[in-house]
Amino acid sequence: MTSIAIMQPYFCPYIGYFQLINSADVFVIYDNIEYTKKGWINRNRFLANGAATTFSIPIKKDSDHLNVEERYVAEDFNRQKLLNRIKGAYAKAPFFAETLPLLERVFLSNEQNLFAYIEHSVAEICEFLNIRTKIVRSSEVKIDHSLRSQDKVIAICRALEAETYINPIGGQELYAKDGFRDRGLDLRFLQSGDVTYSQFGGEFIACLSIIDVAMFNDQRSISGDFLQRYQLQ
Repeated sequence: MTSIAIMQPYFCPYIGYFQLINSADVFVIYDNIEYTKKGWINRNRFLANGAATTFSIPIKKDSDHLNVEERYVAEDFNRQKLLNRIKGAYAKAPFFAETLPLLERVFLSNEQNLFAYIEHSVAEICEFLNIRTKIVRSSEVKIDHSLRSQDKVIAICRALEAETYINPIGGQELYAKDGFRDRGLDLRFLQSGDVTYSQFGGEFIACLSIIDVAMFNDQRSISGDFLQRYQLQ
């Protein structure tokens, strides 16, 4: 049985994103979708001085209607400066030394294309977490890419010969199981479980970047425990 999950590209997203990848046999990452300025494609949050702090990947000014694959990282983006912000925030974290090489590979990548830069980060983090799910770009799937919403998801699933589609629990209002069942697909929703841990002894702040998880937890605990903390409904 082949299961598929599909999601937008996000830079160093929270652990639920990687639970979704880990839950499927194939993960389709959208590259041919319109970039949204107010979304989280090129920004996320980390812990600094006990508070959630936003960081972002600056992008080159261009048309607001370009797809993610058509956007580029700003030429003056100082990768090392951003990495130094992260290093300064987590220098005393218990797994700083183990996580730093990963962050160097992710942040210091020379990729200028925004999607390629994010795709590289997802692949590096999956390798770090021992996630073996196959990752496919949506543009590589042979479907009618003018399709939208549920029709597009079903078309991708059928093109990749999937039997099960896994979506985050928030999609219950978007997708109907009957509609998938009528097309020979089993629709499942992923409900993330509780993932908490000590963050310098302060009040726990949830849904930060996977960077935060890696800084405070060993790789074995993340891949063998945290990634498994979900239910499929």
